[in-house]
Amino acid sequence: MSIQTAEQFEENGQYEEAYAEYKKSYAHSPNDLSLLAQLGHLAMLLNKKDEAEEYYHKMLSLDATNPTAYEQLMDIYVDTDKYKYYVYRGNYHSIQQKYEHALHDFQKAAANAGDDHNAISSVRFVLGTLYEQLGNSNKAIDEYLKVLDYDHSNQEVYIRLSNLYMKDDVLGSAIETLERAIKEGFDTEDIREKLAGLYLKNNMPEKVKDISKNELTLIKAMLALGQTDEAAENLKNAEEKFKDNSQLYALKAEYYYTTKDYDKALEAVKKFAELSPNHPLIFQMSALIYEAKNDDYNAALNWGKYNLVRGNKDIAINEFLNAYQFKSDDADLVAMLANLLENSGEKHHAMEFYEKLVKLEENNKNALEKLSRYWENNGDYRLAADYLRKLLEADKRNFGAMKKLAELYLKLRDRSSAAECYRKYLQTAPQSSDEYSQIEKKLANLEGSEAQSYEESEGLIEKIIRFFSKSNM
Repeated sequence: MSIQTAEQFEENGQYEEAYAEYKKSYAHSPNDLSLLAQLGHLAMLLNKKDEAEEYYHKMLSLDATNPTAYEQLMDIYVDTDKYKYYVYRGNYHSIQQKYEHALHDFQKAAANAGDDHNAISSVRFVLGTLYEQLGNSNKAIDEYLKVLDYDHSNQEVYIRLSNLYMKDDVLGSAIETLERAIKEGFDTEDIREKLAGLYLKNNMPEKVKDISKNELTLIKAMLALGQTDEAAENLKNAEEKFKDNSQLYALKAEYYYTTKDYDKALEAVKKFAELSPNHPLIFQMSALIYEAKNDDYNAALNWGKYNLVRGNKDIAINEFLNAYQFKSDDADLVAMLANLLENSGEKHHAMEFYEKLVKLEENNKNALEKLSRYWENNGDYRLAADYLRKLLEADKRNFGAMKKLAELYLKLRDRSSAAECYRKYLQTAPQSSDEYSQIEKKLANLEGSEAQSYEESEGLIEKIIRFFSKSNM
């Protein structure tokens, strides 16, 4: 009954009594958010700000995105503690995804942190996070470095800094950051393996053996160092343990590539692809292997796929065009080029490849439809109609194509062919369709106009005959 009693006291303006009753309920339900909010509200009314702060902090421990708690904490500190005020306001704007506003708030919080190193490092860490979310890597790096000026105890700062340096392709700084982390006491497996990976990327394989315990990473270092016999032995030993790990097959492909056994290298790539579909490494390794085999077509094809997966569409198109020069009868390649060129805004060039595709696959419905639409938009209704007729030969129940073909014939003033298309539509389309009755009306109008045109032409002929008959009399 405490809640009802508390509500009654509150309704009567007896806030002390209401507060006391709510606290009784809180003792039994300490995680009730609505109860915490009510206690915080009454504590504020009774000027018990320290207690209100406790309730709102408890609310945030249960729900870190609770806007009411942040708003009330802002009210508590607006006149007494500018650092805390701006921190809570920054959090309030963050949960609303107003990151620019949050950034401004936390900058002000930093300015009001005084000499409190913990407060400064906490705010700088948040500022780094916000700059990352806003895509400003340089400023994020600056903020994380400022954190390290005050606090070396946050492992996440080192990891984030390293990741940002890697993103900007500054491998030396990424390596130095993780080496510093280890010196500061973060000698963890995660940090060590990240550092080993960076050593490999930065052509420093000799350092990997001193830092990594991962069997596959060590094999990669052996290959980079030219220790192929040792790598082969370790690959053999790792076969059973890592048989479901795609990295094993990437290493096997690298080993066979290094030893010039290109067919086995391709088999390993195929196995890698089964475990990691559409991974860029599939196409990169394949391209390198085909280059070594002097297979220019497959090399260019795989470089195209590699760049396409990585989002380098223009480079991919150029590679596919190179592949086309070596093999112009690959319908899949021609279709891919047509689609890529069209999506890149090169419609005229794309249509050239759709035409090539139709020559390779005369019943390719997509290509025929694209070509028909293209030529219609360019005013060549006769050619557009030709492609639609071919489409209907391949797809006899394409009712949309029947209707469109009739419309094209009308534009060409070929009413009889248009009527024929409408008749075919009515013979094959479901009578329940919405357009069925509309097509019936259109056909009736066409047939009526054709009959009228015939009668008018017959009358004209009779007049001409009579005219010549009179002239000869």
